[in-house]
Amino acid sequence: MIKIGITGGVGSGKTRVLEYLGAHTKSRILLADEVAHQVKEPNSECYRQLVCLLGTSVLEENGRIHRGKMAEVIFGDKELLRQVNEIIHPAVKEFILKAMEKEEREKKTEVFFLEAALLIESGYLSYLDELWYIYSDIKTREKRLQESRQYSLEKIRQIVEQQLPEEEFLKYAGVVIDNSREFADTCRQLEKEGRRLHIWQEQG
Repeated sequence: MIKIGITGGVGSGKTRVLEYLGAHTKSRILLADEVAHQVKEPNSECYRQLVCLLGTSVLEENGRIHRGKMAEVIFGDKELLRQVNEIIHPAVKEFILKAMEKEEREKKTEVFFLEAALLIESGYLSYLDELWYIYSDIKTREKRLQESRQYSLEKIRQIVEQQLPEEEFLKYAGVVIDNSREFADTCRQLEKEGRRLHIWQEQG
């Protein structure tokens, strides 16, 4: 099983790229953001530690952690954010590594795609065979985020400033997929890489 990391800045189009890859490969796709929500489910150790740290004010009526309320409590408090990350990140990594091991063991999957904006910073490179960087120029990213998420330019630029600069992504990525132009052009690049690894399948 080949393990490939998919990363890139906000608005680069990683979700659409993964949908296309999923349709053309025998793969398991895992999104780190989705895992982060799963590990916060009630009765988990991560949930217990977060409620202990942040208090019950972050909970919904059904007992689940409310993302918005949690964000409000953490907002502007760098030390609290650090403590929250120290609880969530190890739980996410444990979940992902166990999922990788399971797929390896069952031998039903040819490729494991792991998507995360923080793959490099979170120390996943040693677990991956390749890192693919999904690139889009900043103007394209801004347009996408304004249309799809109704983000303001100010909010987009704040998020971009918090992410790694392009040079850092390029330093570690063995494959760069340019997703700035027509998506058909992106598809051709993805097919080329898929065929290089002998994982590409035509849709049936």
